[in-house]
Amino acid sequence: KLQFLYFIGMGEGDDGVAMNDDSLYGGFSNTQAAVPGGGSQTGVPPVSNTGTNGGGAGGVYTAQGSMQRPPPSSGGQWGGAWGGAPGTQAGSMLRTMDARPMTSNRASGYQSRIPASQSGFDPLNQGHMHGQALPLQKRADNSPEEQCLEMEKKVNTLIEESAMAALQKDNPLALEKAIEAGKRERWLCKEREKLGLGDQINIDLTYSVHFNLAVQYHNSQCYTEAINTYTLIVRNKQYAQSGRLRVNMGNIYYEQKKYPHAIKMYKTALDQVPPTGKDLRLKITRNIANAYVKMGQYQDALNHYEAIMKELPDMQTGFNLLLCYFVLRDKDRMKRQFLKLLQIRTASVPDEDEEEEENEETEKEVLIDDGLLSELKERRKQNASFILTGGRLIAPVVEADWEKGFEFVVSSFKQSRATELKHSNSRLASEMEMCWALQFLKHQKYTRAIECLKAFEKKDKVLKARAACNLSYLYFLEGDVENGELYANMSVDADKYNAKALVNKGNYLYVKQDYDKAKEYYLEALSVEADCVEAIYNLGLATKAMGQYEESLRVFKRLQTMLESVEVIYQLANLYDVIGRHDVSVEWFKKAPTDPAILARLGNIHAKEDDESQAFHYHLEAYRYLPVNMEVINWLGAYFVKNEVYEKAMKYFERAAQIQPNEVKWQLLVASCYRRIGAFPQAKKMYEVIHRKHPDNVECPRYLVHLCKEMGLADEAVSYHKVLAKLEKRQGTGSQHVYSPQAGGSPGGVGGGAGSSMDQSNGGATQDVGGTSQPISRHAADIAALETEPDKDALLEDQARKASKKEELDDELDDDDLPGM
Repeated sequence: KLQFLYFIGMGEGDDGVAMNDDSLYGGFSNTQAAVPGGGSQTGVPPVSNTGTNGGGAGGVYTAQGSMQRPPPSSGGQWGGAWGGAPGTQAGSMLRTMDARPMTSNRASGYQSRIPASQSGFDPLNQGHMHGQALPLQKRADNSPEEQCLEMEKKVNTLIEESAMAALQKDNPLALEKAIEAGKRERWLCKEREKLGLGDQINIDLTYSVHFNLAVQYHNSQCYTEAINTYTLIVRNKQYAQSGRLRVNMGNIYYEQKKYPHAIKMYKTALDQVPPTGKDLRLKITRNIANAYVKMGQYQDALNHYEAIMKELPDMQTGFNLLLCYFVLRDKDRMKRQFLKLLQIRTASVPDEDEEEEENEETEKEVLIDDGLLSELKERRKQNASFILTGGRLIAPVVEADWEKGFEFVVSSFKQSRATELKHSNSRLASEMEMCWALQFLKHQKYTRAIECLKAFEKKDKVLKARAACNLSYLYFLEGDVENGELYANMSVDADKYNAKALVNKGNYLYVKQDYDKAKEYYLEALSVEADCVEAIYNLGLATKAMGQYEESLRVFKRLQTMLESVEVIYQLANLYDVIGRHDVSVEWFKKAPTDPAILARLGNIHAKEDDESQAFHYHLEAYRYLPVNMEVINWLGAYFVKNEVYEKAMKYFERAAQIQPNEVKWQLLVASCYRRIGAFPQAKKMYEVIHRKHPDNVECPRYLVHLCKEMGLADEAVSYHKVLAKLEKRQGTGSQHVYSPQAGGSPGGVGGGAGSSMDQSNGGATQDVGGTSQPISRHAADIAALETEPDKDALLEDQARKASKKEELDDELDDDDLPGM
């Protein structure tokens, strides 16, 4: 068996002892807890008092190779071969240092047992220092170089704060920080020049300060200051890449609508970009093309867009190119470009339905916040918007027949595989079919529109709900309540959180006068979409119909804060008029000074208050904005009749006769005005024309009898009297001398006649405005009396001439036979 010899001492009197490798560290297996009087570490064999080995020869290897432990000395210490001879070098070394094995870590301060005076490992004797470490001592005096470095750090901090404020859209604070950073940077440069430290000037810091300042000027719309700051940067030869900042200068000119200057800057920046910067060059080229589009130079824009599409096609550039073809009405290139637009491939993301199925359980357990996936979804949505908008734009014009154009676009959607959609009949194709149906509505082809919308019943739930909503609205316009309510229920059942479907359902209940339930649906629609204008407006109408005027006022006032609408102003004014607050009603009506219906309503309110001048003013303004409103024309004619200004009244009655040529009453009024101004031949001629066109009219012969009597035409008066008698006998009226509104067409119009809305109690016609009856005219009696009073001046002039025949006519016709208007 292999053995090694280990010699402890080499001096005189030392005995070499052979040691077996199996017990190389055997002397360290049992040690005393403490060395008496020595204070040395445990596990170290001490030297005996006599200067000898104490235990004799120490450990001796037996035949089995094990080392026998020497007996302890009288002092209780282990002796033997571990102690060196007193006079030898090894002996003196062992007396001054502790013996340890070769792998011991005692030299690093580790001990097998920690003394009671120590609480833990503390090789550097720092246990007396408790708590946190003492702060670093500040330097008493900083050198100029160190002061400049401190200022440089402050400038960098200001730049970062300015950038963060700009990110949070706090542009005033960002500009303030940028200006402060610029001031401190200039002071820093001056200080370094004073101290002779010009070589330490940080040009990168200067560039950062000026660039940030220019950006913040731009964000704050201080365009002149931004341009000046950018100019300082690009003219500095120390900044090799500063020429690219001309793109920012071009953007500023673009925002200022200085497109030639913007194009100049873009081209200058394009010349300074190396060919390796392909993406940047294409983006600058697209900016140039956009500027040409703004200037109306579509051919130049086309050239740049086509160059981009050849190098690196993208969806936005393709859409802009399609717009240029659309403006130039190039149908063939529109078709080709739309097909290319469908072939552009972008970063794909999982389909929405597949993603919901795959991540349904995962989203319940873990909150997923994938920014990259969200960005891809947003891009996909934007690309789909470009494609759909392009299809809707070119479909009506790409073919001679707009139906064929929609057919081309829809078939292109279905055949394309690059639209990043799940099925062949993709959602975009379905969207185009929906637009196709709406186009049928625009061209009043309701049957085709209904057929197109009904085709969506076999498609997915979302499209089915949208089609049902459109169908319910279409049937509502047609007045088909039964079918419309069926599809309204279908759309609500498919999507209970569709505000439009809820509004449609409420509308059908409103038509059925079930205002309580209609109000509930309108409120439910508002709970889904708080700013649904249709729901708010219809809720105001429902509460108004229920007589809840105060609540209706609150609803319409809420809507008035959301949008400026003449309809809302009218409803508010009408409500105040209904509750009797006419002064407030007038103030609200005056907020729509160009609406003819509101102006007419203002005239009626002033007429009720006997303010004739204001009533005439507002009716005249209403006629100026809408010269075909029969009620306004009627009021103005009656107003001039009352004031005996028959020439002006005649103008309005003639306009009414042009608007309603089959209505005899307006022609009779014109003839009566001729008679009142003494133009008897014109009046007689017009009466005769009316009698030939309307031989069954009783009033025309009556006027002719009276007119012939005034003109002294006795024979004609007698003949017309006979015709009048026959007509009265035929109509069963006898010889009534009082005018009856049911007797036939009235020359007065507002005084009666078929279809007249004359209110016989107050002598004025009424109109239902906003659910209330308001008088249209208080001059109806004046028009009715237009023929009742004889023209005394004309009779005096012709009295001598008619004296001989007057008695004969009086025997056949009394003055009581004259009609009233």
